[in-house]
Amino acid sequence: MAFAPLVEISPIEWQALAERAVEPNGYYLPAWELAVNASARGRTGVSALTAWSDASSAQDGAARLIGLLPVISMWRAYKIPLPALVSASPYGTLCTPLLDRNIAGAAVRQLMAQARESGAHALILRDVSLNGAAMKAFTDVLRQDGLHPRLLNSHFRACLDARREADELLRDALGGKKLKELRRQRNRLAEHGAVRFDVARTPEAIAAAIETFLALEASGWKARRGTALRQDEGDAGFIRRATKGLAETGQCEIVTLHAGATPVAAAIVLRHQDRAFYFKLGIDERFSKFSPGVQLTLELTRHLCADAVLATADSTASADHPMINPIWRGRLKIGDVLIPLRRHDPVVPLIRSAITAHRRIRELARRAVHLIRGR
Repeated sequence: MAFAPLVEISPIEWQALAERAVEPNGYYLPAWELAVNASARGRTGVSALTAWSDASSAQDGAARLIGLLPVISMWRAYKIPLPALVSASPYGTLCTPLLDRNIAGAAVRQLMAQARESGAHALILRDVSLNGAAMKAFTDVLRQDGLHPRLLNSHFRACLDARREADELLRDALGGKKLKELRRQRNRLAEHGAVRFDVARTPEAIAAAIETFLALEASGWKARRGTALRQDEGDAGFIRRATKGLAETGQCEIVTLHAGATPVAAAIVLRHQDRAFYFKLGIDERFSKFSPGVQLTLELTRHLCADAVLATADSTASADHPMINPIWRGRLKIGDVLIPLRRHDPVVPLIRSAITAHRRIRELARRAVHLIRGR
């Protein structure tokens, strides 16, 4: 392979690229993705396509990292034995590559060239922002070469316009009647102790708050389904390392809602440039009749809208998420895109057809599981 293991990339160069990135992606920040790569279940041992500036043109004579995309083989991603590289899952539903905003086109060209040199016939970008600057850079380069991206699937997910005034935004989203009901539930929750919203930012505060989050997440349906982070040693290790590492650069917060001394809901929020990313939520189901997850999200909305640095927040949730969709009414178009690497390549239609068939089989299996569970 012409590209390097993820662990061989300088975290300093990587972080510098993230600060210059044409489009933010909190899940491809070095502290997060390296922690995923170190121990997260099924997500270790990742490589990366990288692009570098010409050292001779730099004032200090040193090459600079201008593009980065963690990747895995198509076999590992889909169990399909065809020559394509697929963006690696960073345990979050966003795989937008990091591209230097000043030379994004040059970065794209290098990433594509490196993929070709490895023997790949296509790049599969999973869960990318379809209307974002990074996808535009890929589209522009492809157009110059007489190529075009192939959309494999797409959906819309909730996002927050953090530049708006929070109370006005919440009134528009939920209406007076629903907000009144939520205030009634909050008052009933307060009967168990004063309701308090806390934000952990420092590495020390994050280290304590992550244990609260892990306990809450493992106390409910996620644990019963076997998907709580604390249930797997590698996943628990990843999230502890990642949140601490991001806290050291001011790019992570853990928000917690308390009723007296009892934490009833907690969530992890990543930050990159002017965007926040709502990663995961854990609640104490003993308080479910008071809607603790919604109550926390209302407080988080006010917190994010009060931050002058933030412009948007990505829910990173599923397309029709029943909790976040009614509250955050903005929408991001997310999808999977096939990037052909050569003109008139007969292998590319095979890759596309194989992925389409794979997705249909998975959807049929998912429906069958729901049907069986519903009986």
